[in-house]
Amino acid sequence: MSPPPPPLGRSRKKAAGHAFDAALDDAELVTARAALAQGRWTEVRALLAATGDDWDRRGHRFDVLGQEPTTGAWARDWQLAEPESHDAEVLLAFAAVHKALRGKERSDRVRARCRDAAARVPADPTPILALLLLERSLGHEEDVVRLFDEIRHRHPEHHHAHHLMVARLAERRPGAGQDPMHEVYDFAAWAAEQAPADSPLAVLPVVAHAERYRVLAAAGLEPPDPAASGHWVGRRARGVMKAAFDWWLEWETPDETAHPRCHVDLNFLAHAKSCEGRAAEAAALFHRIGRHATPAPWSYPDRDPYAAFTAARATAFGAA
Repeated sequence: MSPPPPPLGRSRKKAAGHAFDAALDDAELVTARAALAQGRWTEVRALLAATGDDWDRRGHRFDVLGQEPTTGAWARDWQLAEPESHDAEVLLAFAAVHKALRGKERSDRVRARCRDAAARVPADPTPILALLLLERSLGHEEDVVRLFDEIRHRHPEHHHAHHLMVARLAERRPGAGQDPMHEVYDFAAWAAEQAPADSPLAVLPVVAHAERYRVLAAAGLEPPDPAASGHWVGRRARGVMKAAFDWWLEWETPDETAHPRCHVDLNFLAHAKSCEGRAAEAAALFHRIGRHATPAPWSYPDRDPYAAFTAARATAFGAA
């Protein structure tokens, strides 16, 4: 059995030259993460309690905290001090998931930990998100679909879950090539249509387009330089890009009320506009992104993401 692809197609080796901050523009998260690295878990407890049932923000914060190598140890200290803390249990689950994705923890143990956390507070989609992160890379597709459905039942617009589902669906039938009827496009269009008008899932069709490019380029069916690919300039692609950019112009909220993962969408949209050759539109997106670049999709299919991001930004600013 061949090994699974890296999560979301990232090239960790090539991303290592520049530190991308998964916290994005969440300053409170950055502060709490720094405190946790020094063993001060009470600041994380306060942050997560204040997050409440903002499920997208809650998932984002747990995932970012779970990526830190020392989180597991400090979360265990928290759980020992407060055995009834659901947040401590969920944080341990995320830390275990990221450890398993690095090949340093048994996946069966991690699955059990995530399921135990999910059973404690059934309405919370966050422990299931941890499990979906694991299965997206290490599990079977039927497990991914089932977990996505569980999350969507609890929070129909769950941003991160939709991105993970799109990434996995894009990997179906790589040999089909540029099939405009591929299921990943149908799924993304359906999710965008089902969501409220102001939902960032409006950008999901662009994400699907990038994820499908990743798969096709890795299979040798598209050039390794996305800007040299016709993937971004067909009629269907242009329609998807225009609809998403128009949505951004209408619903842009550059303040503390913005979606916690809005910069993920902005990076996908800036990447698409750069590949499409729409410099002025790309420049507007790069201005909004600022320093909050993300490895995906700039790394697709196997590029240095920071070099690709800075080159695309320089081209957009120079031509706009």
